[in-house]
Amino acid sequence: MGAAELLERAVAAHGGLERFERTERIAADLHVGGVALPLRFQRGKLSDYTGEVWTREPRAVLEPYPAPGRRGVFERDRVRIESAGGEVLAERADPRAAFGGRRTLWWDDLDLLYFAGYALWGYVVAPFVFTQPGYTVEDEQPWREGDETWEGIRVTFPPGVPAHSRVQSYWFGPDGLIRRNDYTAEVFGRWATAAHYCFDYREFDGFMVPTRRRAMPRGPGRRPLRAVAVVTIAIDAVRAY
Repeated sequence: MGAAELLERAVAAHGGLERFERTERIAADLHVGGVALPLRFQRGKLSDYTGEVWTREPRAVLEPYPAPGRRGVFERDRVRIESAGGEVLAERADPRAAFGGRRTLWWDDLDLLYFAGYALWGYVVAPFVFTQPGYTVEDEQPWREGDETWEGIRVTFPPGVPAHSRVQSYWFGPDGLIRRNDYTAEVFGRWATAAHYCFDYREFDGFMVPTRRRAMPRGPGRRPLRAVAVVTIAIDAVRAY
């Protein structure tokens, strides 16, 4: 199956392009764990929050963040922390360019907001946005997992779209749902190659959503190092507007 046909099948399996295009925002109640955030001295900051993403642009709101009574707003090239009343308490323009230096050791709340915001947006809008202009979709080598063979695509993101890395690979199960996403989490470092698995799918408001995610280091031969949970995500509920 070619990349275009596989993408078309995947979009249909996740809810269909028509359903996605009728949706402006998608909200999810999440719990995030794993070793990644403690490595940047941000333990527990995303353990229980609601994330809302916009489908037509890279934008997300995390609440409460980084503490009760506050919310974090991620946009394509800016992040900010607001009070419940909308007062801007802290902000940063071009947050991607700020990574490096002391951020190889620890992050502040705006650093984590950028990482969490673009990551959540990318997880929620895949694979639908890959049909949009600017995304390049090519064939990827199949991946054998247990007794299944997963067909894959390699996606190159447009330069202006914030993501873990511009080039990422996605593999789909026999039902067309995303099973695995490989990328390099560049804000952590060029060494941060990940194999990100999706499972326990449920339907919410017409969309098929993985309620559990687990990102692991990617070893030789693309093998996931399963003993290490870099990031885990549990989703309780999803709402589409």
